[in-house]
Amino acid sequence: MLPWEPSTEPDPALAAAVRSTSLGKLVRDDVLGMILRGEIRAGERINEPDVASRLGVSRVPVREALRELESSGLVEARKHSGVFVRKLGAAEVRDLYELRALLDGFAGRRAAELPGPAREPLADALDASVGRMQDAARSDNVSAYYSENLRFHWLMVEAAGNAALAESYRHLTQKLHLSRLTNLSRGLGMQASVADHRAIAAALRAGDARRCEQLVADHVQRAHERLAAHEDSQQG
Repeated sequence: MLPWEPSTEPDPALAAAVRSTSLGKLVRDDVLGMILRGEIRAGERINEPDVASRLGVSRVPVREALRELESSGLVEARKHSGVFVRKLGAAEVRDLYELRALLDGFAGRRAAELPGPAREPLADALDASVGRMQDAARSDNVSAYYSENLRFHWLMVEAAGNAALAESYRHLTQKLHLSRLTNLSRGLGMQASVADHRAIAAALRAGDARRCEQLVADHVQRAHERLAAHEDSQQG
């Protein structure tokens, strides 16, 4: 399971978690899961009493959790109105994609630099991921494609072996998720994206670190260009 992809099933051990885990962290993870699954959409208000009642906690840990989510840029507090899931503007989405291109490119280069015995299993996993993306694209299953796309990139981030990179990438992807959730039904450029991923996997298998880095960065940039062009056409 990906770090930003919480389970869609309720946790049967919730009561035990309440006893053994910081209440603020428990509430944060619960609300974060609802946001990332699209159960609370961008621009919607988070109902604090409902969250507290559902988890059986007071309003104090709920407010603590929402302050933490606000500091990470996922929600925003509006005076006299409450706390809302953020709706990202075009400029912020652009900036996030630019940063993601750098992080993804670095991860791709580091992964391609792995010695053969470590690189081969990763290359096999990436090829399998590309196959699942292709299947999803053929069946026009945008949600499955999107999830597999995230998994492909996370495999390289993990393989890079840099904890700071992984943490930064996790937070970045969670923020971009706010924007991407509104575009899942559009399936923008899935076939072109599959071709990009196939080329990236081939460069990694060959151990061509420079080419892998460039392919990944270009792929992320093109993904943003497709998204921005679509948004412009919708507004025009």
